[in-house]
Amino acid sequence: MYTAFCTRRGLRSNVIKLDVQDGPSDDRLSEAVVEIDADGAYDLLRTESGVHRVQRVPATETKGRTHTSAVSVMVLPSFPEAGASMDSALNFDDPDSDYYVDPQEVRTEKMRASGAGGQHVNKTESAIRLTHIPTGIVVSMQDSRSQHANRKKAWQVLRAKLAEARQEAREQELVELRRGVLGGVARMGRGDKIRTYNYGQSRCTDHRSGITVHNLDNVLDGGESLETIMDSVRTWLADQEIAAISAENSINAVGE
Repeated sequence: MYTAFCTRRGLRSNVIKLDVQDGPSDDRLSEAVVEIDADGAYDLLRTESGVHRVQRVPATETKGRTHTSAVSVMVLPSFPEAGASMDSALNFDDPDSDYYVDPQEVRTEKMRASGAGGQHVNKTESAIRLTHIPTGIVVSMQDSRSQHANRKKAWQVLRAKLAEARQEAREQELVELRRGVLGGVARMGRGDKIRTYNYGQSRCTDHRSGITVHNLDNVLDGGESLETIMDSVRTWLADQEIAAISAENSINAVGE
């Protein structure tokens, strides 16, 4: 869906990781990482972060029952290469930066890659797994035959995931403060189910903006229906941010 959307919008995208599970089911994808190299891509897609719920009858279902499954989508910002010009927020060597990672807190493991790739994949330890010990975040990369390339990409993904976790923790603190002022859930978090794709009804509903479109094929093809949904969510987010500013002003006024 997203690679098709990028193609339609003229955005450069590259699948850098694609893990599938063995088995007869058509729901075999376990993890995918797509890099989108285009100005403004993060702002365009950041509202896609969250849990996407899928309702459909699987090919292996013999009694025609609808099954519900879910996939978590994370949209992480990219950043300059180490050593490139960057501000303090992106400085890998600044402990106050969201992207800072203490190498002593990361366990590195070299492994033999699994899956397709022939004898080279099986005989060389080109796969890399990084574990950030304090948080338990694990990143593995094996798509390249080069251990150096896999290590470089794994570190990029690890930094992005840690930065996302740190930013989300700060965001959650603000959410808790806003709840006290607004009297309810100030905004949906990334862990909430944000969208439902119902195959039987050819329906896609976004639970934040409330929009529903009845053209699921076009949504999954990254077409105009998907863009309509994304536009509605950006409008919803802008309204939420205005409400958040008002809430913060009220909090500050109470504290003075």
